[in-house]
Amino acid sequence: MPIVPILQYPDARLGKTGEYVTDFGEELQKVVDDMLETLHNTENCAGLAATQLAFEHPKKITVLYDYRLAQRDPPKDAALCLINPEVIFSEGQLEEPEGCMSVPGGVYEVITTRAYKVIVKAFDREGKPFEIEGEGYMAKLLQHEIDHLNGIIFIDRLSRLKRQRIDKKLSKLKKWADD
Repeated sequence: MPIVPILQYPDARLGKTGEYVTDFGEELQKVVDDMLETLHNTENCAGLAATQLAFEHPKKITVLYDYRLAQRDPPKDAALCLINPEVIFSEGQLEEPEGCMSVPGGVYEVITTRAYKVIVKAFDREGKPFEIEGEGYMAKLLQHEIDHLNGIIFIDRLSRLKRQRIDKKLSKLKKWADD
């Protein structure tokens, strides 16, 4: 199973919305396997969405670690696959730093629009519907990955001033790396 490259901001493909999954056959299973392999082999990665990976036609698929069940870190024994996920309930407000594998340079910012608790409905890789509830970090992770599937990266949720500051920092890092 190959490791799929993770797209890096400002790659325009990060703004692409994933396609709904309707076929849970062999092709989907290979995509999920490749995503899980990439997740397991990416340091400090809690979750990945198909839309942040270099797939030609990314689907609404995310793989992530279920930190509620984790027995170790990283919790490879607790990986989940959510297909066509959708938040169906949210409450509260969570304010803690957030980062992303697609935003280089160790950028972390507080997103004030995250709910403290969410319930998400989705399908598993076999096409069976299920719901997952997350609070705190797990809720943030679910919302972050669903945002990716809708073409939103976490810096899109920041104020214009914070976004400009991040763009400036990333521009300096790129210039430094190119020299």
